[in-house]
Amino acid sequence: MENRTSITVETTVNTPVEKVWQYWSAPEHITKWTFASGDWHVPYADNDLKTGGKFKTTMAAKDGSEGFDFEGTYSAVEENKLIEYNMADGRQVKITFEENDGKTRIVETFDAEEQNSVEMQKNGWQSILDNFKKYTEEN
Repeated sequence: MENRTSITVETTVNTPVEKVWQYWSAPEHITKWTFASGDWHVPYADNDLKTGGKFKTTMAAKDGSEGFDFEGTYSAVEENKLIEYNMADGRQVKITFEENDGKTRIVETFDAEEQNSVEMQKNGWQSILDNFKKYTEEN
């Protein structure tokens, strides 16, 4: 595979890592935060969070104008610490979780795709991470 640009986004969630891990991985939570803007939603999520397990998240515009499945296979999982996966198109993602004093820092690094600008991709993934932070802290 050709060399790809890596993009990193991060946030700190004001909750312990066990709750962060649960909200990150349980389908009933994934459907509540995995979108970049309020005019999108996630009508379906399936997640088998283990090495070799697969996930699929359906992201769709609320008006029905567009949608897609975001899916991949986990290559490494360490509970409350690390998730690595390969997306269906071969790009790789690494997410680390680090708790300090009841707060959890999440750092997510992913291979950029070629269709959209690096800035647009970074902003989109950061928006999803910001949604996760807000949802997890409020629930």
